[in-house]
Amino acid sequence: MTQSEYADEILDSNAISPTDKDGRPIPVTIPVMLAPGIKVVYTTRLGGVSQGDAAGLNLGGKNGDDPAHVAANRAALADEIDARLSLVSQIHSGVAVDVDETYADNRAYGFDATGGAVPEDEDGEVTVVEADAQVTTRRGIALGVFAADCLPVLLADAESGVVGVAHCGRRGLQQGVIGETVRMMTAKGARADRIVATLGPCICGDCYEVGEAIASEFDAQFPGTATITRFGGPGIDIAAAALRELAAAGIAGDRIVESRPRVAAATQYLSEDGELAELCRTDGEGATELAERIDGVRHSLCTLENPLWYSHRRASLANKNGEGRMLALIVME
Repeated sequence: MTQSEYADEILDSNAISPTDKDGRPIPVTIPVMLAPGIKVVYTTRLGGVSQGDAAGLNLGGKNGDDPAHVAANRAALADEIDARLSLVSQIHSGVAVDVDETYADNRAYGFDATGGAVPEDEDGEVTVVEADAQVTTRRGIALGVFAADCLPVLLADAESGVVGVAHCGRRGLQQGVIGETVRMMTAKGARADRIVATLGPCICGDCYEVGEAIASEFDAQFPGTATITRFGGPGIDIAAAALRELAAAGIAGDRIVESRPRVAAATQYLSEDGELAELCRTDGEGATELAERIDGVRHSLCTLENPLWYSHRRASLANKNGEGRMLALIVME
């Protein structure tokens, strides 16, 4: 691949300086244009101030990271994508919320309803909204879901101006979070036959090893999603299950936009990145050489395989106590 193939901003990062005018690290993100005027953004581990097990651009507030670091990372991200963030407390459910009804600025970076270890607002209050999907018609509001192996699914109907995002872990998929997100979008004027969707980074079916009972139960609900992983045990493919759920909601075929080409290109672009190389040398989650990690990537969207992403399973295999969280976001510009 030639350098010219990166000309249309595969990475939302500054190619000249790793810091902004205020000296803050610039979050390295990967954008995907889902529909006219509607952008999806995936954050990476690069361009943040967190340290320790969550080193880099950790955006999750429930993993023991310094709350000031989490807030700084979120504020830098909001500035980088030029949008206000909308964040909720994820509970692996099928619950979706209408952000048009719940959104209210309570942080420098937007609306934080996670209830995590983030500094209280100016009134000393902590807001909690428990849900695993969000929907809005508002422009400039980036709906975000946290992930470190679970699957983000991002949806848009550009004609009606409705967007949504769903956090699809195994339990959320089983509880119908995708169908609930589409239902809420259609209630706000979207049409299923116009909705387009894309699947973000998640642990792949070759890596997501679960017990036999879990694999059998999941496959019974989503036939054909049971796998045998590269570790030799039974596994499941949550991305395949999500595609089945999207099809059941009337979203399939050419209305599934592939994120993989952008992510694969970004992975190659960053294959010699100094910050990523340092994370590989120090995170204890695999080979210490970045080149060896990159050589082991068979699925660029797989959070366990690709060192660009945080991965709960990869951290657990390394006997770590925690890890960071990425955000997958969708925003109408």
